[in-house]
Amino acid sequence: MEKYNPHAIEPKWQRYWQETGLMKAKEEGKKYYVLEMFPYPSGDLHMGHLKNYTMGDALARFLRMQGYSVLHPMGWDAFGLPAENAALKFGLHPREWTYQNIERAKTSLNLMGILYDWDREVTTCEPDYYRWNQWFFIKMYERGLVYRAKAEVNWCPKCQTVLANEQVIDGRCWRHEDTLVEKKELEQWYLRITAYAERLLRDLDKLERWPERVKAMQRAWIGRSEGAEIDFKVKDHPGKAIRVFTTRPDTLFGATFMVLAPEHPLVTEITSPDRAEAVRAYIEATRKKSEIERQVEDREKTGVFTGAYAINPATQEAIPIYIADYVLMGYGTGAIMAVPAHDQRDFEFAKKYDLPIRLVIRPESGELAEPLTKAFEGAGVMVNSGQFDGLPSEEGKKKVIAWLEAEGIGKGTVNYRLRDWLISRQRYWGTPIPMVHCERCGVVPVPEEELPVRLPEIKDVEQIRPKGKSPLEAHPEFIETTCPKCGGPARRDPDTMDTFVDSSWYYLRYADPKNARLPFSRQQADFWMPVDQYIGGIEHAVLHLLYSRFFTKVLYDMGLVGVDEPFEGLFTQGMVLGWTDYGPVEVEGERVVLSEEARLRLELEVRELSLDTLKKMGAELKPGEDGKMHFWKPAVMSKSLGNGVMVGPFVKEQGADIARVTILFAAPPESDMVWTEEGVSGAWRFLNRVWRRFQEDRNELAEVAPDFDPDGLEAKERELWRALNAAIKKVTEDTREFHFNTAIAALMELLNALYDYRKTRPVTSVYKRALMDFLRLLAPFAPHIAEELWRIFDDASVFLAGWPEYDESALKVDTVEIVVQVNGRVRGRIQVSAEASPDEVKAAARAHKNVQRFLEGKEIVKEVYVPGKILNLVVRSQ
Repeated sequence: MEKYNPHAIEPKWQRYWQETGLMKAKEEGKKYYVLEMFPYPSGDLHMGHLKNYTMGDALARFLRMQGYSVLHPMGWDAFGLPAENAALKFGLHPREWTYQNIERAKTSLNLMGILYDWDREVTTCEPDYYRWNQWFFIKMYERGLVYRAKAEVNWCPKCQTVLANEQVIDGRCWRHEDTLVEKKELEQWYLRITAYAERLLRDLDKLERWPERVKAMQRAWIGRSEGAEIDFKVKDHPGKAIRVFTTRPDTLFGATFMVLAPEHPLVTEITSPDRAEAVRAYIEATRKKSEIERQVEDREKTGVFTGAYAINPATQEAIPIYIADYVLMGYGTGAIMAVPAHDQRDFEFAKKYDLPIRLVIRPESGELAEPLTKAFEGAGVMVNSGQFDGLPSEEGKKKVIAWLEAEGIGKGTVNYRLRDWLISRQRYWGTPIPMVHCERCGVVPVPEEELPVRLPEIKDVEQIRPKGKSPLEAHPEFIETTCPKCGGPARRDPDTMDTFVDSSWYYLRYADPKNARLPFSRQQADFWMPVDQYIGGIEHAVLHLLYSRFFTKVLYDMGLVGVDEPFEGLFTQGMVLGWTDYGPVEVEGERVVLSEEARLRLELEVRELSLDTLKKMGAELKPGEDGKMHFWKPAVMSKSLGNGVMVGPFVKEQGADIARVTILFAAPPESDMVWTEEGVSGAWRFLNRVWRRFQEDRNELAEVAPDFDPDGLEAKERELWRALNAAIKKVTEDTREFHFNTAIAALMELLNALYDYRKTRPVTSVYKRALMDFLRLLAPFAPHIAEELWRIFDDASVFLAGWPEYDESALKVDTVEIVVQVNGRVRGRIQVSAEASPDEVKAAARAHKNVQRFLEGKEIVKEVYVPGKILNLVVRSQ
């Protein structure tokens, strides 16, 4: 085949790899577990989805060639909101939609030549998988890590279900960015993740191969605070006290009022009759606001006096109790002691409602002018604080805590922002919660031998649609059962589990996916775990990644696994952006007038932009389908924006290796990349050059052996040998470090060296060796063309040929080129021995004719030499 035709070779090798089980994992030798986050099967795949799978495949193939026993599995996050929402949108049953999309996605992955051990495939909506969700639930229940409680919860009115705190992003549903989350009071199931808060925080320090950004996000979400819990008695309410948590017990004497979250259970008990209506109205207004809205820094503070007073335990003063929406029930105790002189939010509130502001910390450097114009929030020296006056803040904190504990009115404690994981969902498509409600026995777990509790087949799609309560409640054949304890009539729990339960342990099931007796065997889990390299999006930093760490620690404590962290290395890839048409515009000189469509889609207030502003936005003006000028800008690939490059059509037109090289070469993998025709064309040109180089020399290569003595090479051969070894070193190191783009760039440089060599030299042993090693280096990135061309040399797979090793001695050079500058300007280049001393280099530079011109009549005042690279001579007139 003279011309490169990917369609003629790619299907052949995809079948060959599957039939020969090239990526079939074996529990032997040195292991490496490569895993990409498994997808929601909620639609067909585009190149944006394929970026992390292509990176994982390149790494897995590379490691396979290095002799590792590689586990590279794939499965489907098939249960839960994403799949059900997508199915109902099209009026389909979630099961039908899910399995259709699984087949489409598998086809796309296979078309890209992405190899998995499909014998280990897991699908979370299958009973043989979700029975173990239920088993874990019961085991955690037995350990006190599962409980049911009535509380105010996050409610998405579009999804018609509750959400965990981690699933509320900027006050909106994680699946519907346009939908504000509401609050409802419901009785729900929780996993006690807070029992592991300290370990989850502490063990982040062990994760040396995780991005600092992800660890910082988890630290912030866990939110550890050291301080004190203090009890404030409520005046005229015997036995009632308000407990607060504060990180500043040194400011206790400055607490001049208290603020409760509107949701605090004591509010209704302590509110005076004359304030009841105002308090009730404020609580109702707060219910309509998201927690994000309530926490905005520069927002005007509002609140209502309850009519009740608390006693400051330090001063014995009666201080008023307010409710205010800037205090959240979900953090600390839902109540604060307000110290307006030393907290800006309290200061603004006190100013608005004319409340006392008492200074109790002064700066170490001196006094503060009173009245204060803003809160002093720094550390300093305690004043107006009785027996603690004169103590530095840090020492004062300890002394105040000791006093509180001695008086029995408080204690030192650690608080966490992290809240328990709410896993109940009022939806159909999920794991049924394995609990039974009996009037006589209460809540009873389903016996293990009766697992799985199967999700009933509800064929009518309309009966599945969310209606504010679980659709399963309307199906007595599922709900009505008998109590496992007394045998009397009982009802199954109607809710299903959060989709993130499914993904919190799936990486362990891959180790032993066919086990019908246990979720996995300890022996096989211990061989493969931890995952050596995990690849996925940073959007899961405080969702899936945190939940998986929690699950693994629980399973470690149960003795089921030998590791307490699931992912040793984590790589978070950048997004793939596609050029997106935002609508028509009119160009008037240097101004761009936006159509209403373009303005709304861009979410801009203005109607006009300058061409300079448009350029700064990374946008371009290009014709649309209507022939008019349109506003185009890169945006994250998605079908809804119409900018997705779908895998199937692209591969059928261009080929899988073209797609793979485009994805891997376009940008550093951690950065966003823009999918462009120029990038596709560049990948096509590169692979065409590869193909031509081998085809042009095919016959002559058969006559030459790749064996030679490196010490006996002539100059041109030695130069090629050095270029080959430099490429092997570069590609090996860069592939290990996920620098795929620079690894491919090194291959392009080596290809140039091969072409340059053949301009003047015949096919030789070193040239043949360079070609063979080039293919082995290319194989992880463009496996089809590498496999096809490898058959020029060998009947076995290129992936069984091993990874080439570089010869360190071949990288040594006899001479180096030194750039010579005079006063920072390049005035010459000299060739010197690689072993030349600095004095020899300087002498050679001064002897260079052009350099001499710029030294004539000048005095050299300084010589700056970077060995092997550059010499700068700093001169001045004599």
